[in-house]
Amino acid sequence: MIQHLSDRDILKQLYMTQLLVIMVSAAAVLFFFQNISDFFSLWHIRDTRIIWYGVSLAVIVVLADMAIMKWCPSHLYDDGGINKKLFSKRPIPHIIFLTLLISFAEEMLFRGVLQTHIGLWAASIVFAVLHFRYLTKWLLFIMVTAISFLLGLIYEWTGNLFVPVTAHFIIDAVFACQIRFEHVRRDTHDEHV
Repeated sequence: MIQHLSDRDILKQLYMTQLLVIMVSAAAVLFFFQNISDFFSLWHIRDTRIIWYGVSLAVIVVLADMAIMKWCPSHLYDDGGINKKLFSKRPIPHIIFLTLLISFAEEMLFRGVLQTHIGLWAASIVFAVLHFRYLTKWLLFIMVTAISFLLGLIYEWTGNLFVPVTAHFIIDAVFACQIRFEHVRRDTHDEHV
């Protein structure tokens, strides 16, 4: 099915999905929080734990994912080609924008709203299940559940949504840029052959 979607269709679906996540988050904030300032109090931009916890977690996850990609057969971590189709021809500034949008939207909903009100485990499981394209791939499902739990854990430890947003952004941006660079390298290699 992914192969039949155009680049524009996939991009449109991504933007619509993230807009939906933001709208659901906004509605949930109004419903679950007594006061909007309670939600905004979860964001602390000058917190050095953004670097210590957020960046450190991202580095650990990226290294673990790279090890899995190196030592496991590719069919175990193949997502059906959606990430490759989405990021392989996308300019780097657009990749950065997309991964920032995704990390803010998803962390606002899953950590800021859900985890704050239903707990770490429930929010992590909901996060993993809503990444439904991974449900039939056991390794990807375990990986996304573990990453969600780790993002939730650093949010629990810090109480600062910028920490998991930073980690989520770096993880997504590194892998999206890796897809882009592999595509460029393959095209360059094909031109020289």
